[in-house]
Amino acid sequence: MPEDVVFVTEKMLLRAGFVLAWEEGLKVIPDGEITVEDGIVSYLGPRTGRSQEGFERVIEKENSLVMPGLVNAHTHAAMTLFRGYADDMPLQEWLNDKIWPLEAKLDKKDIYWGTLLAICEMIRGGTTCFADMYFHMEEVAEACSKSGIRASLAWGLIGLDMIKGMAGLKESKSLTRNWHNADRGRITVMLGPHAPYTCPPKYLRKVIDLAAELDVPMHIHLAETAVEVQECRAEHGKTPVELMNDLGLFDYKVLAAHCVHLSPTEIEILATKGAAVAHNPGSNLKLGSGIAPLWELLQKGALVSLGTDGAASNNNLDMIEELRLSALLPKGINCDPTALPAEDALKMATINGFQSLFLEKGLGSLQAGTAADLVMINLKKPHYFPLHNPLSHIVYSAAAADVEMVMVGGRVLFENGELKTIDEEKVFFEVRQRSVRLLD
Repeated sequence: MPEDVVFVTEKMLLRAGFVLAWEEGLKVIPDGEITVEDGIVSYLGPRTGRSQEGFERVIEKENSLVMPGLVNAHTHAAMTLFRGYADDMPLQEWLNDKIWPLEAKLDKKDIYWGTLLAICEMIRGGTTCFADMYFHMEEVAEACSKSGIRASLAWGLIGLDMIKGMAGLKESKSLTRNWHNADRGRITVMLGPHAPYTCPPKYLRKVIDLAAELDVPMHIHLAETAVEVQECRAEHGKTPVELMNDLGLFDYKVLAAHCVHLSPTEIEILATKGAAVAHNPGSNLKLGSGIAPLWELLQKGALVSLGTDGAASNNNLDMIEELRLSALLPKGINCDPTALPAEDALKMATINGFQSLFLEKGLGSLQAGTAADLVMINLKKPHYFPLHNPLSHIVYSAAAADVEMVMVGGRVLFENGELKTIDEEKVFFEVRQRSVRLLD
């Protein structure tokens, strides 16, 4: 773990045309004001007229909106290296014939630079926190530490070969020891059993035991395709969700990605057991995996957040795009324009994301006393006029390019088109060189 972690100590004042924050529902505050001290929100509310004296930094943007940072609850960051490499293919063919053979060529530095590229894209699009599952996760953690972004990291575990599976558990244990709650809690760790079809029950029991020992959550792909469900039924006589439930996986903290093919009984299991679901509408549509029963999950009280999946299957890490898709799909499927209102969609992309990563209570709400993870959106764009409803405009009109400032824990990571913690040109150079080598 690096020793040169930047801790924010300056006192800041932010003023904007609107502020969105969560407090027993969403508050929309015109002429809003936020003060930040030592990386924590000390005041959020209407403008007070207070003096600017005593603040080391003052940001005033009358044509802007400040809101909680977006959370990408499921991705594989370093797969930016494979963006556009294999498109328009079914998931299993895409994995077996294209992705897994190429992944076998990756080294630690490939992972580091691919992750930094992903972080550049995510920060520019307003993402302040993400959940990642991949390998060489120490390199991913280094990239997260350098960039200042908040992250929950999981070493992707595959147990088809028990020797390799046990090596993965050892790596996970080391990652937890070195990085869990690092950088003042900005980096946390989960265990990452890849999926029921790559982690047999015998191996999953070992993963569950280790999760209990380390007291960390688990992050798993679940019920992503119809083929996965059919093969699980044929092998185990149960669906993936039923199998995980019988193994006791949901007796612990679990983030389940995708959950596309679910029966009413399985929806009930996920909701009752308190499993967090990461909905990935863009990736599921592109891979032809289907459309998750989002509205049904929410109606049963399930905790649902949003993710992009990897850039190899999406092909971007644009959470504003996922936010819009999540709001539109239930309306179209149910022929009901009232399904999933804008406020519910934004909740999935913000505070639900932090809860799905099992982070500290209140994080993502943008209330006084919580970490200053926030995004400023430039509203002086044609697609925001006339400004009848700022909330609706964020969900139905906004674009990633509208983000003008991003802050995590009171530290400005992006402002006025410039990344403050990453040399973007060096990242581009490294990624070009490595992508050529991988495909040679």
